[in-house]
Order: sequence, then C-alpha cells, then structure tokens
Amino acid sequence: MSSPAPAIHAPKGEVAAIKKALGKDLLGVEEAHGEIAIHVKTDRLVEAMTQLRDACAYQQLMEIAGVDWPDRDPRFEVVYMLLSLTKNHRIRVHVATNEDVPVPSVTDIWPVAGWLEREVFDMYGVLFAGNSDLRRILTDYGFVGHPQRKDFPLTGFTELRYSEEEKRVKYEPVQLPQDFRSFDFMSPWEGADYVLPGDEKGASK
Repeated sequence: MSSPAPAIHAPKGEVAAIKKALGKDLLGVEEAHGEIAIHVKTDRLVEAMTQLRDACAYQQLMEIAGVDWPDRDPRFEVVYMLLSLTKNHRIRVHVATNEDVPVPSVTDIWPVAGWLEREVFDMYGVLFAGNSDLRRILTDYGFVGHPQRKDFPLTGFTELRYSEEEKRVKYEPVQLPQDFRSFDFMSPWEGADYVLPGDEKGASK
C-alpha cells in the first residue's frame, strides 16, 4: 500500500513576513492548500521582487507564465514562480496588465527572466519595459498574432508548406475546404441496416 503524498505547508508566519516586507506594494495575499499567491502593484514589481529575494529569502525565479482573461480589465496577468532554497517553499507573484501597459522587467534581479519574458511576450503580446532583447522566441519569423490568447483561432492565420513546383517553403493563408459529407454515426458493433454488395451470398445459405 502506497503512502499518501506529503502535504504542502507554508512556513509558519510566512504571510505576515511577506506583508511586512512588501508594505504598500502589496495588493493582496491568498493562501490555500499550503500555497501562497501574492498580488502586487505592476509599477512596483521590481521593488517587490527585490524584497522577496532579500528579505524573504526567495532566491530563485523558476518560471514566468501568462494568463489571459478576455472579459476582464486589465486583461492579462503575469505570474512569477519563486523558490526559496532555505525554506524549501514556493510562492506565486501576480501582476495585472494590458497589451499597451508594459510590465517592468526583472532581468536585473534574475538574468534568466530575459528568455521567460520573451515567451510571455510571444504567446500573449505582453510588453516588458527594460528587457533589451524582447523578440519572439517560440513562433516563426513574421508570425502574426499571439497564439495563447483566448481569441486566437485554433487554426492560426497562415500555414507553412513545401511547394514541389517552386522548390521552396511557402507561407499561405489557412484554408479549410471540406466537401459535404453524410455520417450515420452508427456503431460498427450494431451492424448496418442497409444492404451491401455481397450480402446476398450470405442470405442464400
């Protein structure tokens, strides 16, 4: 019999320590299932992250993710996952923004943020002020749109194919032509109720 997975617990007094360290830069704290989510002012992100690293001992930036809320204003959230090696604990830091409001870059605190911010920019179109190399990183050259936005079409806008006639790779608008088809959706185990060629051989026996 396998033993249950160990429960996740936030260090004792951690929420109070975070509130004290961030002060007025903190918009709210949520704690559930041993996880702590922090919401901070977007324009004070760098100061808040510095405090979390130096005063609260969250030394490593593990990941940056984007979230799209099309019906909300501001539409986007940028979520930072921080790890404390000394406490063996992780927290999430949330900031809200729109596509025309840049988020301060944290590359001066964690250089690894350069590539992570480029991913969020590529997928969601969120800008990062202070990132000196904010280019697409996952999509191709000349890609149009941001594929992780909820309103981005699943088929995309362009398709890539090799043209045997022109002997080169071509970009073309997506076309989804499909002839009308009639489906009966009958289970193959139930058997068809129409006569197929050759059925008369079995009926004559």
